[in-house]
Amino acid sequence: MNQKVSRKQMILESLAAELERSPGERITTAALARAVGVSEAALYRHFASKAKMFEGLIGFAEESVFARINQILESERETRARCAKVLYLLLAFSERNPGITRVLLGDALVGETERLHQRVEQFFARLETQLRQILRESRMRDESLCVDAEGAAALMLSLIEGRMHQFLRTRFKTSPTIGWELQWAILERALFQDNA
Repeated sequence: MNQKVSRKQMILESLAAELERSPGERITTAALARAVGVSEAALYRHFASKAKMFEGLIGFAEESVFARINQILESERETRARCAKVLYLLLAFSERNPGITRVLLGDALVGETERLHQRVEQFFARLETQLRQILRESRMRDESLCVDAEGAAALMLSLIEGRMHQFLRTRFKTSPTIGWELQWAILERALFQDNA
């Protein structure tokens, strides 16, 4: 059983690596099988389809990102710090996982099943919901927002997605975390009232 689990993990890691190595290109199961060092039939013993492999990468992103967000929420009480850490988490995850970034942005899913696009849509909708919740809770702490929580969450997520797209568009040359501190400072001033 452990052999099966480790082989599945190896296939997913190889898929992510192939997606990173070949930005803008489709990855065939034949190429993936070569990269893993197995036959295509062996791939299909572990995953019923290429779509299931992509679902595995999306699942990894969901588990990794939302588990870390929960840790941030447990350890940090202030709204600004929560937002800053969650947004940085998303950028750092993208930077560390370029192949998965292609999946999350839909670049690797061209021609794939609609179900995969819906899973990615749900991932980003869940992120936006999480940001809205953080911002709504700020009212209970008497931390003042300059805009409504819905608008602020949408703006933050748009900025993050934009930086991820820039990372993809530059073939992973422009890091999504470069210059983030300055951009966060501008965004923070726009969203939060200074209580000083």
